[in-house]
Amino acid sequence: MNPVISVIIPVYGESDRINRTIDDLKSSASQMLWATQIIVVDGDPEKRTLQAINDPDVIKTASPAGRGVQMNHGARTATADLLLFLHADTVLPANALKTILHACRDKEVAAGAFDLAIGAKQLGFRIIEKVATLRSRITRIPFGDQAIFIKSKCFWDLGGYKPIALMEDVEIMLRLRKKGYKIHFISDPVVTSARRWKKEGMIYTTLRNWMLQLLFYIGVRPETLKTYYH
Repeated sequence: MNPVISVIIPVYGESDRINRTIDDLKSSASQMLWATQIIVVDGDPEKRTLQAINDPDVIKTASPAGRGVQMNHGARTATADLLLFLHADTVLPANALKTILHACRDKEVAAGAFDLAIGAKQLGFRIIEKVATLRSRITRIPFGDQAIFIKSKCFWDLGGYKPIALMEDVEIMLRLRKKGYKIHFISDPVVTSARRWKKEGMIYTTLRNWMLQLLFYIGVRPETLKTYYH
């Protein structure tokens, strides 16, 4: 059966969580009557995440490191008309794939993403979630941890992701918006890991991310921004 949606997961050093990501994804896919293709693209020269994958149905491939480069590589491997780019530390809500397909039946919709939730209990994270959701809906520019989906034809018409060091998700959504494509948001949120906020500090990480976004919008090169993002 030809897949109707290809899920592309770019990874680097995710061997400890990749099987949980795949299991959660397949649980969502099992509720569909259509086939789902799962593609994991490893940027690690040692391919350690690929070696950890247990599911034989997953397409395992490798490319040079860099999220944009890896996602383009996965998109070239994909055979479905709809592409979903999923971070390994992001969990989709129940019925997510069915919801995406329903949204994309609208011929005007070219791409979209989910609202954001963070997998931690502290009140500060609820504030970050609200701000992130409000920002993305006002600007019509979701980030990669919101599980961006794009119709394949539109993706390749745009030329795919730019092979830049950072902000490849923002950059492609800016091009989508500039061309007048309709971007759809799904209110049932994905849950992304709080590991970066917990490791680097909630306030520091949030302010740093806002600063990087602002600098990118005013034209600072992604290679320069990358030095502030570890």
